[in-house]
Amino acid sequence: MGLRLVQVNVKARDDAALGRFWADALGWGMSSEGPGVSNVEPVGLIWPDPSTLWVDVVTVPDPETVKYRVRIELATTSEAHRAELVAHLRALGATPADPGRGDVPWTALADPEGNVFRVLEPREIHRDTGPIAAVVVDCADPRAMARFWGAAADWTVHEVSDDHARLRSAEGVGPYLEFLRTPEEETVWTRVHLDLLPDPGGDQGAEVARLQTLGATLVDIGQGDVRWKVLADPEGNEFCVLGSA
Repeated sequence: MGLRLVQVNVKARDDAALGRFWADALGWGMSSEGPGVSNVEPVGLIWPDPSTLWVDVVTVPDPETVKYRVRIELATTSEAHRAELVAHLRALGATPADPGRGDVPWTALADPEGNVFRVLEPREIHRDTGPIAAVVVDCADPRAMARFWGAAADWTVHEVSDDHARLRSAEGVGPYLEFLRTPEEETVWTRVHLDLLPDPGGDQGAEVARLQTLGATLVDIGQGDVRWKVLADPEGNEFCVLGSA
């Protein structure tokens, strides 16, 4: 038994509108499991699937009060593709974002609700990730974060240093999970966090207890009586453990 990293969760004022943006941005479909929730997923794949991370857009009363250090980075196959994708995203409602990084090879944009993301320059490492190249977490200690998340989700560490860590699913498919050492004053805040799911037949309570032994803490954000558990990793980044599949 264990946990799988299955989706990025985006808090929104209007889940349907923001869900449509991300569905069009990624070339995916959109469905809904209920009022206030829009599920953005690859057409034809059955959730959960290790080859990708779904995007779950959820309406909350005041998303401005919920900010995380997590962002989505999109893959491109050529400079022409990057220019085409940026133009497409701008037409969908994305706006230029200046995260203060200076002259960089990628393009920083904000979605219609202000969440900053990046369209990366072509990189060989992202040739088989799908449209989402990576989910990146700004942090103070990439080595410690790689230890925690590698054990939490059973993802393989591909690279680790004092400044950067890169993990990928044990199956060797899908986007990367990366941790980038970033001073807090340079962090680009978003309303995006990670969701984990117990393996089939797994026990949510047992997995939450295991995460606590790894250094996670339970968090009360006023979620009330819900099917998921809210925790924070050792650097205080909130994430959710969903009910069993």
